[in-house]
Parts: sequence; C-alpha cells; structure tokens
Amino acid sequence: MSDNAITARPYAQAVFELARDEGRFPHWSEVLRRLADLAGQEQVSALFSHPKVGRDDIAAILIEGCGDLLNDAGKNLVHLLVRNGRLVALEDIAEQFENLRAGEEQTINAQVESALPVSEAHQQKIAQALEKKLGRKVTLEVSTDASLIGGAVIRAGDLVIDGSVKARLEKLAAAVSS
Repeated sequence: MSDNAITARPYAQAVFELARDEGRFPHWSEVLRRLADLAGQEQVSALFSHPKVGRDDIAAILIEGCGDLLNDAGKNLVHLLVRNGRLVALEDIAEQFENLRAGEEQTINAQVESALPVSEAHQQKIAQALEKKLGRKVTLEVSTDASLIGGAVIRAGDLVIDGSVKARLEKLAAAVSS
C-alpha cells in the first residue's frame, strides 16, 4: 500500500458512488486513468510544487489535457484535488476506484505469468477455474517470463498460485540448506 492510499480512499469512494449512481463506470475509469497518467508525467508533476504556477493554472492544464472527457463533475474533481493538494494521490485514487468497481461488478483481473506462451484454450481453462474458485468474472492478463524456467504464477487479488519451476527449486534449495 502506498503512502497515498489512505488519502485516496475518500476520493475513490466519492467517484465510485457518483459513477454507480450515473451508471458510468467505464467513463470514470477512463477519466481517472487519464488524470493519473497526466499527473504522472514528469513535466506536469513538476508544476505541482512550482512557486510561480498557481492552482488554477494546474487545474486548467489537467482539464485541457483531458479534452472532452471531463464533464462538470470531472472538472470539479480536478479543482478539488488541486485545492486540497491531492494530485499526487491520483494513481491510488484510480486504483482504489477500480477495486471498488470490480467488487460492484463482481469481476477481478488476474495476471498469469508463464515461462512459455499460454494457448487460448489454456487461458480459457484458467479463467474458468478461477471464476469457479473466486465466484467472480475473471479477466486474464497473460505475460511470459523465461526466468520462471517452467510452469506459471497466477495472481488474482489476494490469491497467488505459484506453480513455477523456479519456486520449486527455491523451496528445494531452502530445504537442503537447513
């Protein structure tokens, strides 16, 4: 958990409630992602603490960077974050919003890291097994990591299944050395 996680919670909760009431989760996901991306850019984040750049200027830069994506509520959010000095928490706000959204929509993102490419058929089997275990709709993000030697590591929320050869070798080495 980052240093800004506690600060981000009430903002993420407020945006979540607004998005739920409006039925616009995808829109607010995009808004928060865009704002977090803008705030994370070195040129933009340097302005946050620059003594010659005012709050209204910072807000205007972020609003302009989002283009037509921001409605009045989005613009108000930007002004509120600027006024309260919370722009550094935007990444955490976006992340916590996505967690709240996933809970509401009964979905979860799972990461599958495999030593070798995973076929579409195996991806479907993994997703189905995780859906059965977790009781949620699963979206898989699949990547390869040759350092695993063989097998795979699956992460879905708090669940971690490490079936990699690398992990087995590390356990064996620990058992032999003790």
